[in-house]
Amino acid sequence: MPLIGSFKTLLLRGLLAGLIAGLLAATVGYFVGEPQIDAAIAIEEAAAAPVEHGQDTAQAPGNSHEDEEGPLVSRSGQKAGQFLALGLAGMAFGALFASAVNIARRFTNLSGPQLSLTSAVLAWAAIVAVPFFKYPATPPAVGDPESMNERTWLWLAAVVLGLLAIAAAVAVYRALAVPDTLRLVAGVGAFVVVTTVGYVLLPGVNEVADDFPATLLWHFRVASLAETTTLWASLGLAFAALTEFASRRSTPVVDQVPTAG
Repeated sequence: MPLIGSFKTLLLRGLLAGLIAGLLAATVGYFVGEPQIDAAIAIEEAAAAPVEHGQDTAQAPGNSHEDEEGPLVSRSGQKAGQFLALGLAGMAFGALFASAVNIARRFTNLSGPQLSLTSAVLAWAAIVAVPFFKYPATPPAVGDPESMNERTWLWLAAVVLGLLAIAAAVAVYRALAVPDTLRLVAGVGAFVVVTTVGYVLLPGVNEVADDFPATLLWHFRVASLAETTTLWASLGLAFAALTEFASRRSTPVVDQVPTAG
């Protein structure tokens, strides 16, 4: 079942698949991730409360704590807004995914669904797995705000590392003229080597306080990984399903006309 359709068709397919994937990821984040964020925020507020109570209560009129502005977006608004944010993000990833699949189909004999699922797995490994295991997600109560830019750049560097590792794995797999099993082993080996070297060269980041609950940190990171994994798994599955549906619709059905014996 080849991957049929023009680039425009694949792009529209990627946008729809990305929207579906983004909404599913937001659902996982709402029910799995948000409770962990609420717990982390409660810890942060509890730690800040003694400092606020210890301040001088004699404040000038208009400068009281009651007059301070609240958060720009409430927690309920943030929880609902993630569906819009991840929906749009999913569509953006879907467009990039469709573009990558459109290029990759010229260099492989895989069927449309197979290429879709394989591309999703490779994208997850490069964009999610490699950065996550080097710089795992941290809840709001963890991390120095002043180091946010540095941590963002390091995360982007880890994404680049993941893309380079996948490129090396694909190049090794395609270059070897050996049985498929050995090619796969060699490709995985190349991925592991490049990732390991990158992990050694990239600096470590650990801003988790010793008194932060280890269980909450673990649950938050598992929830974060589950959310991003849902996004890419759903994107690959939805794109593959839409591809298969389009292929079946384009395949003419030949009626069998009985012949006289």
